[in-house]
Amino acid sequence: MARAVIGIIGNGHVVENRYPAQLAARANMKAVAEVAGALPLMFAGTPDITDLAALMGAVDGVLLTGARANVHPTRFGAEHHPSHEPYDQERDSLALPLIEACVAAGLPVFGICRGFQEFNVAFGGSLHPEIRDLPGRMNHRMPRLENGEIHPDLEVIFADRHDVDLVPGGAFAELFGRNRIRVNSLHGQGLDGVGGRVVVEGVAEDGTAEAIRIRDAAGFALGVQWHAEYDPQTNPVNRALFEAFGDAAARYRRGRA
Repeated sequence: MARAVIGIIGNGHVVENRYPAQLAARANMKAVAEVAGALPLMFAGTPDITDLAALMGAVDGVLLTGARANVHPTRFGAEHHPSHEPYDQERDSLALPLIEACVAAGLPVFGICRGFQEFNVAFGGSLHPEIRDLPGRMNHRMPRLENGEIHPDLEVIFADRHDVDLVPGGAFAELFGRNRIRVNSLHGQGLDGVGGRVVVEGVAEDGTAEAIRIRDAAGFALGVQWHAEYDPQTNPVNRALFEAFGDAAARYRRGRA
């Protein structure tokens, strides 16, 4: 049987300040191809191009990736502020109903960073625009040099930076075979109010939610706040996630066949 097909959401970009484009990071594609064992297929993160029903009929799983843009605050009843830009409202309009549709249909869906946050908003939760501003929270944003520029070394940017404690006996603890893992951290926005079907199963040492599952989902429906796509070829935590996602997509394909 042919490999499962996993759709990877695109993000809106403007190339050379003039050409609207949809882009997906190569790391996500390599993680799907090399670790999940599936065929990566990017789809446009905008509802005027991507039809949900057609997409769900063409893929065996959906990967909602991280992105520079935040989920727009009007999606969870908060006020817009210029300091929290950029936004990608076209992706919001596609991703949020897509999550609900995938969960209802049992189509495997995996959310990373922004995708993790989209899971929460899709099920009625809210986000805080800048986690580091909350009392007692660490700075979860990517490392920078003393002059404020982003660190040039990807190994430094994506290095493991904090522990995550997992719910004993939960989906993530079972997946990893332990109750504590260590992960990277590259986000400003984070979970505030937890969505109605969202179950938090992993929490950073400062109380920030890091791993979630969707209660009573008909199929694979997990999200992580860290960037699991960076090094799943060598990182055992991230490898376990993409292998499980790939296995779920393969089962879905067999069941559909």
